[in-house]
Formats: sequence, structure tokens, C-alpha cells
Amino acid sequence: MLLDIIIACVKIGIMLAFVLGLVPILVWGERKGAAYIQDRMGPAKADIFGLTLGGLFHPLADAIKLLFKEDFTPDAASPVFYRMAPVFALAPVLLTFAVVPFGDTITLFGREIPLQVADLNVGILYIFAFSSLTVYGVILAGWASNNKYSLLGGLRSSAQMISYEISLGLSIIGVAMVFESLKLSEITRAQGDLILGIIPKWGVVVQPLGFILFLVAVFAESSRVPFDLPEGESEIVAGFHTEYGSFKFSMFFMAEYVHLVVASGLIATLFFGGWQIPYLYADGFHIFRHVIHLPSFLVVLMQVGAFVFKVLFFCWFFIWVRWTIPRFRYDQVMRLGWKVLLPLSLANIFITGGVILLLGNTRIV
Repeated sequence: MLLDIIIACVKIGIMLAFVLGLVPILVWGERKGAAYIQDRMGPAKADIFGLTLGGLFHPLADAIKLLFKEDFTPDAASPVFYRMAPVFALAPVLLTFAVVPFGDTITLFGREIPLQVADLNVGILYIFAFSSLTVYGVILAGWASNNKYSLLGGLRSSAQMISYEISLGLSIIGVAMVFESLKLSEITRAQGDLILGIIPKWGVVVQPLGFILFLVAVFAESSRVPFDLPEGESEIVAGFHTEYGSFKFSMFFMAEYVHLVVASGLIATLFFGGWQIPYLYADGFHIFRHVIHLPSFLVVLMQVGAFVFKVLFFCWFFIWVRWTIPRFRYDQVMRLGWKVLLPLSLANIFITGGVILLLGNTRIV
């Protein structure tokens, strides 16, 4: 019992260190990436003992600045809900990552330990349940600030979340139908199979339309450009966090980047094999009836490294899109969600069901 608690605490610690540790790196990567795309130098001034390390100290300087700024609360704000809103924005998205597997099982102390904080048999439903709670943080911030720009940002966010939450959920149903499970660990293991003995059976191969729909919907859910209408600084100042500063603003800021990491982890897990590497099994690589044996610990390290690489790749993809595509108009966002994504999501479910019936595999779960 004690050993189980220790193992669970270690896995939670690893998950938090990975997700929160990526936040300052992504902030630095976003600034350098924006500078590269706009053909300028980017952050390169902050230094420690003369070392700038390409601007890596700027996120640290920002964190210190935010911690020591005045903790301001507007006079007309609702103080309880005003303070609760940043917690509602950050905590649910952190909990979402608990069901994402970051590796296969390892054997320690005579027992098999899955590299996943919680292997729930309703993992996908868990993700939707907690990710949908984040909108309450934005709505609370918009209402409790007692500011017209904040309220407009909160209303925009709630409308956008509702519009894309449905398509987001429907886009994954095809994946659950193909891999016959709602457990993320089983979906990841099933993607280790090969189609015709050559092509990896990744989600993006068997559900290409589902992948595109999920990608667009998750962009909208993260409220990043081109879907950053809840902030829209050229129209409503900064939207729902107009009245926030110091540590409370930093919690909204962290929530945005944690959302980025979670979204990248889900894309990698559902559509790109998660920790799977093509042709790599527990005893090594199997290539055209030839086996290249590898130590089990090396296989585990390679699988965890593959998952981290895929997450970092999609984080960079989010950054690249933000600094490449301009913000959509509000009517364009609504039209895309209700008139394009929703019908296509429903069509994808019917097409997937028809193909499964034609192939003679009628068992769905």
C-alpha cells in the first residue's frame, strides 16, 4: 500500500515537472519563433554574469517581475470569484494530463508499473469532463471583474467553447470505434500494429478526417490565434483578463501554455501513436523478419523520448500557426464551427461505422 502511494506520488511529480517545466521553455520558444518569423533578433538582453544563453533568462525575469508586482483587485469587482477564476482556469487543464500515457510499462520492485498517472477505462470522457471546466475560469473572470471588455471576452469565450466542444468530442468517436476502447493506454498500444505489415496503424492513418477536425477544434479550444477572440486585444483590450495583474495574471498565462502541452499530448496520443515507435517492440526493432535486439530499459527510454519529441513538435506547430495566420472574424469562427466542423464530424462517424461494417468488424467497444 505504501509502495503504491510512493509510486503514484513519483508519477504525479514527473507529470507536473514535465508540464510545468515546459511552460518557460515554450514562452522562450514562442518569443524566439516569433522573432525568427518576423526577421528580428528576439529576446537577448537579460543575462546572469554576462551569460544570455540566447534569451533563456527572459522567462525567469518575467516570472520574478510578476511575483513582485502589486496584487491589485478592482474596487467594483466581486472579490471571491475574481480570485477564484485563475484557479479554475489552471487546475482542470493540469488534471487533464493525468490520463495521458507517456510510456509503456516498466518492471520495478517485482511489479509492472504503467507510465501513466491514472489508467482510467473512461479516459476520453475524463478529458472532456475536465477540459470543459476551464471555460468556467474565463467566464468567472469576465463577470467578476465588472468590466465591459472583460465581460465581452468571457461571453466570446463561452460561445466559442460551446461551438467547438461538440465537434471536438465527435471527432474522437471515430478513433474510439476503430481501436475499440476509451482507454488511452489501449488506444496507444493498438497503434503499434501495422497495416499490411508496413504502415503504422496510427490514428492519423485510419482517421485522417478525424485528425483534421480534432486539430482545428483543439486550436479553437485553446483560444490561440487564429481563434483568440476571447482576448482580441485590438477589439476588447485583453478580454477576460483585462483587470488581472501580478500572480493572478501569470496563472492565466500558465494555463494557456499548459493547455498547449495537453493539446499536443492528446494529438500525439490519439493520432500519432503516443509513445509508439514504428517497428519497435519490447525486445527491439522488428524489420522485415529481422530482429535487432535492444535492452528493455533502452526501449523504454526511446519510447518516452518519442512521446516527448512528438509533444514538442506539436507545441512548435501551435507557435508557428500563431505567428503565421491572422485572427478570424467572429462570424467566421462561428460559421466554421457550426456549418463546417459539426457536419463533417457527424459524417466522419457514419463513414467510419460503414467501413467497419464492410470489413466485418461490428464490435465497437
